[in-house]
Amino acid sequence: MERLQKVLANAGVASRRKCEELIKEGKVTVNGEVVTELGVKADPAKDDIAVNGKRIRSERKIYLMFNKPKGVITSVNDPKGRPVVTDYLKGVNERVYPVGRLDFDTEGLLLLTNDGELAHKLMHPRHHVPKTYLATVERVPHGDALDKLKRGIKLEDGMTAPADVEYHDVDPDKKQATIRITIREGRNRQVRRMFEAIHHPVIRLKRISFGGLALDNLQRGKYRKLSGEEVRLLTEAADGAEDANRAE
Repeated sequence: MERLQKVLANAGVASRRKCEELIKEGKVTVNGEVVTELGVKADPAKDDIAVNGKRIRSERKIYLMFNKPKGVITSVNDPKGRPVVTDYLKGVNERVYPVGRLDFDTEGLLLLTNDGELAHKLMHPRHHVPKTYLATVERVPHGDALDKLKRGIKLEDGMTAPADVEYHDVDPDKKQATIRITIREGRNRQVRRMFEAIHHPVIRLKRISFGGLALDNLQRGKYRKLSGEEVRLLTEAADGAEDANRAE
């Protein structure tokens, strides 16, 4: 017997957080009875569980890495008809969901999976899973400006955690620089807001690493399946970050 939201997430319905919302909204039934409380447990092998009247079934776990192009929505559908990440997943029959978000103008590494439990761990701010970006910014920031990002900088929603920051490339002719930055939070448009706070707006933003997995040579708009070893590394990254946070 497991909590219903975990059963749903493991069946690939959605992330655990989204499954909790479905339960609260009364869209989930167990053996024909509507469930709205999060503490309810169920056995997927014995109980008849349905979401919006559709019975769930266990799906084979699948883990994908996708190189998201700029101008694509991190969603499985868009009411405005704009391109979404799942438009690029030809040949993937399982229902997968993005792990976190990359905004419309940001490109690079995006993970997708139907493993709701792992997705929840990777996205939860408590777990502090590292994410690395290349940020091309206006003008060349002085070292003391980058030091502010390293220490943590005040944004409208509070101080950021310390970040790893270093110069990646400097182009004085174009009056811009590319900075490599690693953060361990997942606030909305965080990297862009951090550079705006030091008065160096982002021109281009690309995520190149997530939880220790690197984008490497994966072409823009293409995806690949993760290996068993890569899934293990992701799981260790999420569990290790959680354990370290508990020990503090």
